[in-house]
Amino acid sequence: MKKIEATFDQAQLTLDKGEQAVKDAVTAIRNAMRAGTACTKGKGEVAGSNKKPWKQKGTGNARAGFRQSPVWRGGGVAHGPKPRDFATKLNKKVWSLAFARAFSDKLVAGDVIVVDKFEFEAPKTKLMAKFLKELGVDRTACIVQKDVDDTVVLVTSNLPRIDYSTAQAMDVYMVLANRKLVCDKAGFDALMARIAK
Repeated sequence: MKKIEATFDQAQLTLDKGEQAVKDAVTAIRNAMRAGTACTKGKGEVAGSNKKPWKQKGTGNARAGFRQSPVWRGGGVAHGPKPRDFATKLNKKVWSLAFARAFSDKLVAGDVIVVDKFEFEAPKTKLMAKFLKELGVDRTACIVQKDVDDTVVLVTSNLPRIDYSTAQAMDVYMVLANRKLVCDKAGFDALMARIAK
């Protein structure tokens, strides 16, 4: 395994547009991560009878019609959350533009590292940790390959702040969330193919 020079055609990069697409894509991805399972009971769902707690007049108390009132302890919740889907829809062109812009920015910033291939004598986490240290990766990073390699997944899985993805599965959020992208040659070529105009 050794670092190689990443060569690419400058015309393939998207640097003059796509900022809004990146924002919309990140918002859509983060919305999709939300569980949307928050649920409260309204006054019609809380257990209790429809009996009037006390008579309308003469007690000195405020008027009360039912025990499930939202202003009472143990009553229903007024306008509380219900289970919902936060998903935001974007069309394919916006997704493609967002990825092209995010990845192009990473390339220009010099945050994409290309190695010839990932090869380990044994599936040991310390071997990957040592290799990343040699590359100068000291913060968050994502290992990118064209196809899933079980050995690389194993040596990566226990490293904090290190993600793993295939070139096709990688999304805008993953590109932005990681300081460096470490790709093998096949993975880099697959990423460049994705942003080809």
